[in-house]
Amino acid sequence: MHFDPSLPLQLACDASPYGVGAVVSHIMPSGEERPIAFASRTLSKAETNYAQIEREALGIVFGIRKFHQYLFGQKFTLLTDHRPLTSIFGPYTGIPPLAASRMQRWALLLSAHTYEIKYRKSTLHGNADGLSRLPLPVKHQDSAQKEIFYFEQVENTPITATQIKKATRVDPVLSQVMDLVMHGKSRQTSPVSPDLVTYMSRRTELSVQSGCLLWGRRVIIPPPLRSQMLEQLHSGHCGIVRMKEIARSYFWWPGLDSAIEEKAKACMSCQGVRNAPQWAPLHPWDWPENPWQRIHIDFAGPLEGSMFLVAVDAHSKWPEVSIMQSTTAESTIQKLRGLFSHFGLPEQLVSDNGPQFVSQEFQNFMKANGIHHITSAPYHPSTNGLAERFVQTMKHALKSARGQHSIQKRLDTFLLSYRNTPHATTQASPAFLMMGRQLCTCFDLLKPSEPRQIVQHQQQYQVIRRAPRAKDRTFSPGQPVLARNYTSRAKWVPTTIITQTGPVSYTVRTAENLTWRRHVDQLLPGHASPQDTSAVEWSDFTSSGETPNHESPVPDCSPPLLPAAEIPLCPARADTTSSPVRAADPEPMVLLGATTPEVRRNPLRDRRPPHRLDL
Repeated sequence: MHFDPSLPLQLACDASPYGVGAVVSHIMPSGEERPIAFASRTLSKAETNYAQIEREALGIVFGIRKFHQYLFGQKFTLLTDHRPLTSIFGPYTGIPPLAASRMQRWALLLSAHTYEIKYRKSTLHGNADGLSRLPLPVKHQDSAQKEIFYFEQVENTPITATQIKKATRVDPVLSQVMDLVMHGKSRQTSPVSPDLVTYMSRRTELSVQSGCLLWGRRVIIPPPLRSQMLEQLHSGHCGIVRMKEIARSYFWWPGLDSAIEEKAKACMSCQGVRNAPQWAPLHPWDWPENPWQRIHIDFAGPLEGSMFLVAVDAHSKWPEVSIMQSTTAESTIQKLRGLFSHFGLPEQLVSDNGPQFVSQEFQNFMKANGIHHITSAPYHPSTNGLAERFVQTMKHALKSARGQHSIQKRLDTFLLSYRNTPHATTQASPAFLMMGRQLCTCFDLLKPSEPRQIVQHQQQYQVIRRAPRAKDRTFSPGQPVLARNYTSRAKWVPTTIITQTGPVSYTVRTAENLTWRRHVDQLLPGHASPQDTSAVEWSDFTSSGETPNHESPVPDCSPPLLPAAEIPLCPARADTTSSPVRAADPEPMVLLGATTPEVRRNPLRDRRPPHRLDL
């Protein structure tokens, strides 16, 4: 009968020295037992050595697994003609600790089902007992696998000289070349084929040996065997140079070098594990004219259980660091709002692609304040190098002073020193460029740094230093390329250029119709597959993302320049206990390299004679 979930279930199992059997059936309201399905199988060689109790338990486990779709989630009655199993597998008594490990594993398997185990005499257990004594033989079908194995072995046999000899004899071009080499002329009276020109130029170096055509010591491979020869040559996944070196020692045909290059470039296994491409020329950021015009932010840590929000001004290199208890978008916005209340709103903000920076909440905050948000290419931190480099410097300083003071005190001490030290790029301290003065330290008044001199020779030096190792690369829309993959094991995956989003960044599309943004250092020239003939409509794609050179116009908010005579120097301290002070004459600001007039460290004082009381 068919299975009915509303009727009680019963599973009868039995075992014999030859096999196991099981019958699942329904108990009708009249008490009649109606079978649903039967199952049996032959014991394996190892199972025939089981003890009788283990064979009986094996029959129960076989029935449970065979009719799992009927029994799981249903309460059923389990029938066996082996009385000890009612105690071992019974729900009220645990399995003895000295039982075999096999029995313990089977008991654990049965614990996932809801059942009531009962004993039935063998004379009344004929349905399952008959199946166990007449089991179905187990058939093993391995012929197909063996045939496939032998077939693969035949395909992978190497090319021999006999095959080359037969293929050379039937090839129309090589047969003529062989006649020219052996007899000095061809038997064919037709005009010379263009394919013979390459061989004719080397006819003094050609020879025939055992029916094979040779150029020097290299065997000339007929066209039908060239593809298989390339597969055999690239079986070890060698590079182009190694493949050419091996080929130059054994065989040749016209255009062999080009064929080797195409074969190596078309191997997706090799392309997927290639190294990163050669560095692109350095593209420095435009130097902002005003402080706090463009800031670079990033998260650092965890360091000693804390995260740090770092913000660096691109004009003055002034750093701001906040210890964060949370790195969510809400906490980041709250800290940035506090920075903006001190220094004002920047025109541009550069960050990486952290989840808090690309969230919709953060984007709405940027738009609400009119800030142009620029993100670096994914997995390319050098785009946000100003913040990344400061993070390294800060971590080194905090780790060096570990154990001396609290993390907050060490951070404040480091920031005071960093802000008051001339920067390698600007040749001026961040404090002077940000506030127009040096910060007072424990050393009191130091020699003032040179007036604001903003040069970009350090950036130009970096570009020149990197130029010998850099290689300029450009791609066009529709061009197949290999993009760096950071989501799976494959290191490089084939993609297609959609559009160029900046001087050194592109938008690509993968085979899974995913759109990625990649730096040119994360792209390699791809190889178009000959089977891929589909066309792509580029008009449907639109460029996305921002790059340092694709920025919205920025209004000129720089203050009007003052005459040289009206620009004050570093303010001097006044003695509050003395009489009024007359400030020193202002001196004009002098650029680096010019002679600087000597300036008094203290202001001039009006010294007056004392007024004494004449009594």
